[in-house]
Amino acid sequence: MKLTVSQKKTTPISKDLIGVFFEDINYGADGGIYAELIENRNFEFVDCYGDKGDYYTIFDGGYGWNAYPAEDSARLQVVCGSPVSDENPHYLRFTANEAGAGFSNQAYSGITLKKGAAYNVSFYARAVSFLGEITAKVVKDGVTYAEGSVHMAEEDKMHYWHKYTLTVTASDDVNGALFVLALAEKGTAEFDFVSMIPADAVAGVFRKDTFEILKSLKPAFMRFPGGCIVEGNTMSNRYRFKDTLKRIEDRKCNWNRWAVHNNRKENDFHSEFSHYNQTLGIGYYEFFLLCDLIGAKPLPVMNVGMACQYQSYEYMEIGSAEFEQMVQDTLDLIEFANGDESSKWGKVRAQLGHKAPFGLEYLGIGNEQWQMDNTDFFARYKIFEQRIHAKYPEIKLIGSAGPDVTSNHYTDAWEFYRKEKKNNPNFVYAIDEHYYMPPQWFLEHNDFYDNYPRDIKVFAGEYAAHDPEINIAHVSKNNWKAGISEAAFLTGIERNADVVALSSYAPLFARVNYTQWAPDLIWMDENTSWGTPSYYVQKLFSKFHAESTLDLGDQIEKLRAQGIYCSAGETEDKTTIVKLVNTTENEVSIDLENEEGKALTPVKETVMCAALTDYNCAKNPMCVAPKETVECSGKIKMAPQSFIIVEIK
Repeated sequence: MKLTVSQKKTTPISKDLIGVFFEDINYGADGGIYAELIENRNFEFVDCYGDKGDYYTIFDGGYGWNAYPAEDSARLQVVCGSPVSDENPHYLRFTANEAGAGFSNQAYSGITLKKGAAYNVSFYARAVSFLGEITAKVVKDGVTYAEGSVHMAEEDKMHYWHKYTLTVTASDDVNGALFVLALAEKGTAEFDFVSMIPADAVAGVFRKDTFEILKSLKPAFMRFPGGCIVEGNTMSNRYRFKDTLKRIEDRKCNWNRWAVHNNRKENDFHSEFSHYNQTLGIGYYEFFLLCDLIGAKPLPVMNVGMACQYQSYEYMEIGSAEFEQMVQDTLDLIEFANGDESSKWGKVRAQLGHKAPFGLEYLGIGNEQWQMDNTDFFARYKIFEQRIHAKYPEIKLIGSAGPDVTSNHYTDAWEFYRKEKKNNPNFVYAIDEHYYMPPQWFLEHNDFYDNYPRDIKVFAGEYAAHDPEINIAHVSKNNWKAGISEAAFLTGIERNADVVALSSYAPLFARVNYTQWAPDLIWMDENTSWGTPSYYVQKLFSKFHAESTLDLGDQIEKLRAQGIYCSAGETEDKTTIVKLVNTTENEVSIDLENEEGKALTPVKETVMCAALTDYNCAKNPMCVAPKETVECSGKIKMAPQSFIIVEIK
């Protein structure tokens, strides 16, 4: 089989083609990349119930906390009265019935320590009838693995809150341990905002191993904070960006929209993740900071006054004071990201620690909205667009095409945007399309964008191959069958880079045993993080990014008919990159040649190859991963079910 690679450039490829999408699902933020180890650190968690149009929460501020070492050794009361923060008014009133009694935290699946590693502990405390030594320790089965003590400050005699900080070092490795705060003597004291963060956390915020694997992907942009999180299941549950800019103690705890995922009559509308809450330790500033640290452009998505249309009937009336505030919040967000220190919100950013603007270029208006007569998303978009571009005409707006690419929501949206753009070229930059489909769909739709009109760009904002044969939310869902189909589809996206400007797999993170949705790009447990086969596909497309595509002509259709998918491009340094995907069960040999029939010899090959059911996990994180070969011949031998990238000088 021959493949003629022309040197004729056909279209530029956007530098922002391969990005990521971060939503706090699957404990991706709290319990995930957020380095905080304590669960329900501020005694504000709620238990979540309900179904579409009927959600409610029950306060459960003591969730995750227990008396230590035994139930009768102490009394725990979650109370209100004189809080550290009015936004989070509850705190723990603790009474030790005996010397050395304390209270423990379950810390998701337990505290994990690495021998010799340091951990920063902090908490607020206030004396009631105790003034003495407080010990912070990590224990399991009677063994202490880390320990440190502080003495309550003298001013606590006057019943003032005081913040205590200390650093403890692990004497050995341990998993599934308890975090404990204990009083040296009997007495009563009050506590709030208990924290334990590894000292190696990036910027004091991000779990190091998870951060590093994300950074290694080198995404061009990051879309955040969602997703359905943006909308909320109720309007009061929506993501409020200004709340996340306050000091950490004043960020009002919110229940997570994914806490009610899969609620149904059979489980009394109460899922196993009903205590999934958001502490907002990763807020808008931290999202922007994360983008800065990994070298990605920020792409925030703003609420347009509508709760999740899948899960709710709630919305704000257009023209209401609440709706106008949503529009103003969007303008203030842009000022927060791009304003100088003399502006109101630019000053807030500088005070948080980042004097230089974040350079916001893209902004999503609505997450997965579609047109309905009562909510009128199209009218909402028009208002946002007019107000934003009146002040910030340079911002590239991303519109929503709804939740799929198969329904009238999708076709109606494209008709709306095209009509409006004829009269206003700046009306929209790209349309956000979402599709979660079986692997076969991605193979059959390799040409999905071949015949799209080129008047508006596409943002493939959420997509992933979902193997219907695997029905559980588990790492096995991220098999090579999904990964190779996505690789094949991405060759089509790359060939159509003149219309597809941005793309991001979804979701980004998942924690084992805390997962509502799979597959996902990066998995983690309490010890480690690892990339999936889909992660390595994304990484290869990001790493081997060409400046422009090269013409392959009608060869594409001929190869596709034989189960071979391909794209070709040229980099800035004139290297030719050919991407080939063999989805057949047979080895395939391909001779590369130029337009003159001269053989092209690769200088390097990068190959991914595995059984379709193979997947990566904690015990075997590199089961499906790329391998490089530098000794190449002119003939490309593609193993069955393989993805290969060829570099030609």
